[in-house]
Amino acid sequence: MAIHLYKTSTPSTRNGTVDSQVKSNPRNNLIYGQRRCGKGRNARGIITARHRGGGHKRLYRKIDFRRNEKDIYGRIVTIEYDPNRNAYICLIHYGDGEKRYILHPGGL
Repeated sequence: MAIHLYKTSTPSTRNGTVDSQVKSNPRNNLIYGQRRCGKGRNARGIITARHRGGGHKRLYRKIDFRRNEKDIYGRIVTIEYDPNRNAYICLIHYGDGEKRYILHPGGL
């Protein structure tokens, strides 16, 4: 993977890097909205746990953890950033036309 370094123009951009191989447009049939309830509020909506909440809205990517497709060849199409976990994810097109996300294994 190619890693691009930012040119320092302000102190906040010092030592910044971006992974250039990562695409950011997810498949629509493999994502869905996730209800993020709570955010430090009780049943009346009053903040009881401070310094929680906010953040960017995230869509959940449906990941195939079991990978039970045997003897079917697949091809990695994209490597994407997943906001819900630290690992990258891969979109795989299988030979039978099915598309699934898996966690990106190291070394691919």
